[in-house]
Amino acid sequence: MKPYKWLVYFLLLVVLLNCTGCKKYLAAKSDASLVVPATPGDLQALLDDAAFMNYNTPALGASSADDFFMDDATFMSNTVFGKHVYQWIPYPYRYPNDWSLAYRAVYNANVCLERVGLIAPAPNNLQQLNPIKGSALFYRAYYFLELSWLFAKGYDSSTAQTDPGIVLRTGSDFNVPSVRATVKASYEKIIQDAGEAASLLPDNPQQSTRPSRCAAYALLARTYLSMRQYDSAGKYAGLALQIKNTLMDYNNPGEVEVAAGNPFKRFNAETVFYTTMNAYIALYHPIMNNARVDTNLYAAYDGNDLRRAAFFTAAGSYYSFKGNYAADYFDTFSGIATDELWLTRAECYARAGNTTAALEDINLLLSKRWLSGTYVPVAANTAPEVLAIILRERRKELVFRGSLRWMDIKRLNRENENITPRRFIAGEYVTLPPNDNRYALQLPQDIIETAGLQQN
Repeated sequence: MKPYKWLVYFLLLVVLLNCTGCKKYLAAKSDASLVVPATPGDLQALLDDAAFMNYNTPALGASSADDFFMDDATFMSNTVFGKHVYQWIPYPYRYPNDWSLAYRAVYNANVCLERVGLIAPAPNNLQQLNPIKGSALFYRAYYFLELSWLFAKGYDSSTAQTDPGIVLRTGSDFNVPSVRATVKASYEKIIQDAGEAASLLPDNPQQSTRPSRCAAYALLARTYLSMRQYDSAGKYAGLALQIKNTLMDYNNPGEVEVAAGNPFKRFNAETVFYTTMNAYIALYHPIMNNARVDTNLYAAYDGNDLRRAAFFTAAGSYYSFKGNYAADYFDTFSGIATDELWLTRAECYARAGNTTAALEDINLLLSKRWLSGTYVPVAANTAPEVLAIILRERRKELVFRGSLRWMDIKRLNRENENITPRRFIAGEYVTLPPNDNRYALQLPQDIIETAGLQQN
């Protein structure tokens, strides 16, 4: 029995020490400096908190898009909220959600912007302060854009001045009421923040979870592309590619193990800025294997196209997605990569009528994707033909890439592409017509109740 007696004595001692420590803690005076970031190191640490700043990008757009489908059994096993999302039916959901997670990152960015403004610039700290301010501006713009893609209508210059946009929180004071800006004002703020960030950040980051000038240019390219301002989108995609333009060769097993369960390396050579999607809200998820790839999409890949084997794996009679740049069974890459930039610039060249440059860009990308010795460069005679090729390849290259497909559906339907996502449930099709109001997803019910915001 002696060992048990000593164990009891030891546990009693631990409890007594803890109680003493608690009394001392409760008697101690509060020290605001312990919780308020005050130094450049504090602020950088706040921005480097990847769990808040990088690993929770919105998932509702990806869950609403047409990259995947669920069979009836999987659909029926889903949550009530998940079933509504899958069918594009409004539902009064609450915290936690994409809205709250995105604005948490915005809040951290705002705290850093406020605190960095209180630190007097000096020769010995300017190299720290500029990247901190630039990173905070980038993060705010990054999440404002994601929120705009989800909760606002697709950008239309004729209605953007009146269409409801997002809440532009630019400070950390909770007492400031939340008000929805217009779509036009929302995009103007994103462009302002991303542009200023580009002027403050280094060309390349120390690690891919940190913003950079290349990432800021890429963010501007994304923003202008979703606004259908293709001249500016092409300009900033080109500026980003001047800094980083690496493409992985899918024939090189040192870069891509096509047959592996995780074919790609995390922080691979194409990664410009690394984020992953909020896994708990996503309807499709690699580790759960709960979704199947759209059959028409899978059929679009040629037998010599290595993306077919790298992106997908057999799952019963269908296929599921594995081509995740996060190289993880739990997280799904939603960040920025060079393949997206090549496709954006190629599309913008085609829309401007520069078919030669557009074909050069798309052929360079595809030559890295096809089995060695089998690729025949694509050719076309007219700009519309070249554009159709590029949009088809964008569809195949950027599959399951966060909110990109949802944004593409919204903007391309404004270009009269007539993309109509549909779900087959219990023997019937449910469709989402082009430019339907439901492309502006529903805001959380608790936000509507507490802030009095206009619901979509």
